[in-house]
Amino acid sequence: MRLPNLSALRAFEAAVRHENFSRAAAELCLTHGAISHQVRGLEEELGVQLFVRNGRQVTATAEARHYAATVARCLAELADGAAKLRPPEGVQRLSVTAIPSFAARWLAPRLGQFIEQHPDVEVILQASGALQDLVREGIDVGIRFGRGKYPGLEVERLIGEIYYPVVSPRYRDGQLPACPQDLAKATLLRSNEPWQPWFRTAGLDLPEPSGGVMFEDLSMLIRSAVDGDGVALVRHIVAMQEIASGQLVRLFDIAAPCPDDYYLVSPPGALQKPQVRAFREWLKAEIARSRLLKAPS
Repeated sequence: MRLPNLSALRAFEAAVRHENFSRAAAELCLTHGAISHQVRGLEEELGVQLFVRNGRQVTATAEARHYAATVARCLAELADGAAKLRPPEGVQRLSVTAIPSFAARWLAPRLGQFIEQHPDVEVILQASGALQDLVREGIDVGIRFGRGKYPGLEVERLIGEIYYPVVSPRYRDGQLPACPQDLAKATLLRSNEPWQPWFRTAGLDLPEPSGGVMFEDLSMLIRSAVDGDGVALVRHIVAMQEIASGQLVRLFDIAAPCPDDYYLVSPPGALQKPQVRAFREWLKAEIARSRLLKAPS
């Protein structure tokens, strides 16, 4: 799709509307010569004469007036579309990205509290498992789960994480595993998080489960456990909602530390924005308030 130069189109439309290059130049904060150059270039690109010139006087041709009406309509649509993208006057936009499990199961249900405290902030939450380029994509804040090595970004550790097994109280009609050794006869649900680290912590010599469904989405893993399909190894923060509601029961009192932590990351200078600073302080306070820092071990 070959499109004429946008600057040339703006100069052309203004020149047709005013039928005067000088007045068009004043409207666009350009010189008479710049308008003339832009229009001449557009004529050469389109292969048609758009103005009849008589010294410094110019008259738009019939073809030019017809095309200018089309250009004016398109420019108005572009301006209207851009206006809809911009936040209302006085509203500060905050873009946040987080891994899907944390975004959906912990952050999103609490964001309403942040909005209540900061009604002048519009939050755009993106859930993505990809390692996004915050600078290139214009994202203010990211919450990542990893080892904290994120070159080119401001990095702050938020919270650690632990693993432990959970199961529905309806699993096998309520005949739940009573000790870690009972897991040898249980249906163990699989995800990208291996069971072996927890087995070692519990002193079990069991092979890594195989066969069945491999859940890449932790929300689907938890849904399967809630439905009574088997025992799931979960991260505390991801499963705490179902444990609090009684849909899942934590088995035993053994937890394995996760090698990854949650980190708050942001592009250089992003913390100078008041909405970013406000979100950072709220997030840290909410983590402390919800007792994530005192997760059971």
